[in-house]
Amino acid sequence: QVQLVESGGGLVQAGGSLRLSCAASGGTFSTMGWFRQAPGKEREFVAAIWWSGPGTDYADSVKGRFTISRDNAKNTVYLQMKSLKPEDTAVYYCAAGSRSLFRIVDDYDYWGQGTQVTVSS
Repeated sequence: QVQLVESGGGLVQAGGSLRLSCAASGGTFSTMGWFRQAPGKEREFVAAIWWSGPGTDYADSVKGRFTISRDNAKNTVYLQMKSLKPEDTAVYYCAAGSRSLFRIVDDYDYWGQGTQVTVSS
């Protein structure tokens, strides 16, 4: 059975940094991504990573501040977040799928439980 387990969320001050981890097991995937959801908001795309092409993609709102990467030996994907802003506050979800598209929720087959990120002013 496929499992995605996120960790690394917490409370940071604006301008600070945080790294999220997603440990994957039970399957192989062509694409893995990060989404986030704030209270009263739709779940939105943050970043994705895959095997072919340029390898990564980012939402405009986080481009230049967030970096997605993977450790193949550990079957783990990371999201390094820098220059954090209060508007980055949300539950962050790891996702995995086999489709060629990657920017909407329906592009993914599996989801982690989420990890809370809170950025204070």
